[in-house]
Amino acid sequence: MSQDPTASAPHPHFRELVASERPLVLPGAHDAISALLIRQAGFKAYFIGGFPVVGARHGLPDIGLATLGELSAAYRDIMAVSDLPVLVDVDNGYGDVKNVVHAVHTYERMGAQALFFEDQVSPKRCGHIVGKELLPCEEMERRIRAAAEQRRDPRTFIIARTDAREVVGMDEALRRGERYARAGADGIFIEAPESVAELQQVGRALQGVPLMANMLEGGRTPILKPAELEDLGFRIVIYGISLLMRSVKTMMASLEDLRSGELKMVGSGVGFEDYKRIVGFDRWAELERRYGG
Repeated sequence: MSQDPTASAPHPHFRELVASERPLVLPGAHDAISALLIRQAGFKAYFIGGFPVVGARHGLPDIGLATLGELSAAYRDIMAVSDLPVLVDVDNGYGDVKNVVHAVHTYERMGAQALFFEDQVSPKRCGHIVGKELLPCEEMERRIRAAAEQRRDPRTFIIARTDAREVVGMDEALRRGERYARAGADGIFIEAPESVAELQQVGRALQGVPLMANMLEGGRTPILKPAELEDLGFRIVIYGISLLMRSVKTMMASLEDLRSGELKMVGSGVGFEDYKRIVGFDRWAELERRYGG
């Protein structure tokens, strides 16, 4: 009988991939089908972010409208179809320090090997949208220490994100990055640098800790290739919304094609048999034949 495509030999832990990959590239999954495709494309790990998930699942902007219950349900559905190591977006922890620890435990029990949370007050916003407010640095440090000391698995990779660049400037963002690393973060994420020069500045200033870059298409940060970001000092690179944005554009074009009655796009999508292969039709059909009577 054919094997479950989500089951395979154990993958390296996320922490090991950060140490071995140059850099570790994480496409963003916004639903189960995108997670399946990431795995089938041969990536070693992936990312689940709040911005694409609240849009794809709820049709909402990323401005703090969805919280732990809604997001963890969506993340669970995505993670169920892939055994790859996954980095999950914990937003700002959905409350105070106890909520941060609860969120860490929730996602660890679901199988997440890495997570990041940010220093925004509620209601939080996408890091490339204006109008954010920051927690006091000392409060974020307390949250990082609690998460690091209370994680269920000591290997869980905790990344601390700061949104200080857009709010108060790069100097404060770098200062916070240094303090967050001392507080126990395994990696640092300076959100929304606005030029290659600023990316270089981040890489020079925070050389002693793994750094993450967010290549958000249409956002404030220039889009660079993974090798270019590795040269600048970044070990983890997320392309978090690329699949969502391109999928939405294709759906809009398809709907316009249908509305016009021209049907020029018929046959331009993935083939029916290819789609059946992607979602594992043959395995389930074999189960049906063997046990269905």
